[in-house]
Amino acid sequence: MHKLKIWLLALVAGLALLIGGTAQQHAVQAAETQSRLSTIQKRGYLIVGLSADYAPLEFHATVNGNDKIVGSDVSLAEKIAADMGVKLQIKEMGFNALIGAMKTGKIDLIISGMSDTAEREKEVSFSKWYTSEKQVMVIQTKNKGKYKNIADFDGASVGVQKQSIQQQLAETQLPGADVHVLDKANDVIAQVSTGKLEAGVMSQIIADSYAARTKGLSVIDPGFATEVAKTSVALPKGDTVLQAQINKSIDAVRSKHLYKGYLKAAYKLQDQDQSFWDKYHSYFVKGALYTLIFALITVISGTILGTALALMRRSKLWILKAIAVVYVEFIRGTPLMVQAFIVYFGTQVLGLNLNAFAAGAVAMGINSGAYVAEIIRSGLNSVPIGQTEAARSLGLSGGQTTRYVILPQAVKNIWPALGNEFVTVIKESSVLSVIGATELMFEGTNVQGASFKPFLPMIIVALIYFAMTFVFSRILGFIEKKFN
Repeated sequence: MHKLKIWLLALVAGLALLIGGTAQQHAVQAAETQSRLSTIQKRGYLIVGLSADYAPLEFHATVNGNDKIVGSDVSLAEKIAADMGVKLQIKEMGFNALIGAMKTGKIDLIISGMSDTAEREKEVSFSKWYTSEKQVMVIQTKNKGKYKNIADFDGASVGVQKQSIQQQLAETQLPGADVHVLDKANDVIAQVSTGKLEAGVMSQIIADSYAARTKGLSVIDPGFATEVAKTSVALPKGDTVLQAQINKSIDAVRSKHLYKGYLKAAYKLQDQDQSFWDKYHSYFVKGALYTLIFALITVISGTILGTALALMRRSKLWILKAIAVVYVEFIRGTPLMVQAFIVYFGTQVLGLNLNAFAAGAVAMGINSGAYVAEIIRSGLNSVPIGQTEAARSLGLSGGQTTRYVILPQAVKNIWPALGNEFVTVIKESSVLSVIGATELMFEGTNVQGASFKPFLPMIIVALIYFAMTFVFSRILGFIEKKFN
């Protein structure tokens, strides 16, 4: 009965938060849709969301020694911002997070090679199209004689990027193919290059760029029934004022054929005459630094939170015990990626505009705290009850007994498990790339997209992760020996 009471209270609290949050989200969306253009102009800058792994449309490049997001879509975004009389701010995240980011007010527009589809129109509005992309397939050059048209892909394994027009195309026009949905265009190319996939569906602009810079790949036109996809700017649903403003800019771009010039400038940046390491070493250094910062913040916050939760679970007050139990069970029962999404987008609904770094740090901290809580609780329980009895007989209070007698012994017992949790944190930060938080994995995928090399960046990333975790493990081992 006691446990039932705890879970009922937790359920009621969760439903209240969900209903309240949903109502507030609708209110925020309605207000923003009515006044987004005036809000942008008063603010003085336009926030555009994109996934910068889609060269030459949007990708990272080293410009005057600095990392910068560039590409033809970025040039278009600069044009739209200039026509509004404001500055441009780019917010980068995973492609499948973009619509959610705009609906929660994180970004104003999406300019990321996105095509207008019936499914997307239920969630957002679209501008006029600004460029059209023919849909083709990337295969290994040695298979050009084997694959020529759609019928040849019956039973073949075909890769597409998640939530893209290419996924829709493959699923409707290649019914006999085994379609594999992957997160990024880089992943599709990597698997086609190694023969894990027999082909990948891509727009011709992107496919040609990869084929020109990746040995052993070729582009074919299989004859899709709907072979041209028109790319547009996505904007908040029903915002006709903002839509009209964007369409004015697109009309100018189309009438003056500016987009071809944007593409030409992007190709020039892609083909800068520098060695791989000269071009991209700063990305790996920055990614490793941010990963260590995430780990440090998580270790500190996770330890504090975990200790508090462990003590709450040992408390005689049932409400404290209930809160700790519900928290630990929920966090341990849901993936870190989901928690990162909830923190990043959920806080926006509640009126807190956390950036990707802050949201990632919070998500990592609350996740680690749940696991650390169980580690510490097991350590506290491993201390013989006689220690508590002896301390109390000497006149120590319950708090003093825990602080001076139980905790020091528990730390010695749990140090190996605690150290393993800290090492795991370094690797788990890679999940945060989905919300655009800068860390090592995020920077590695950026290099993949910019360099058209699917393997080398990941090998470097793996070596850096190994170096960090190896050094950290040795330090923890040294401390453990000192304890012993």
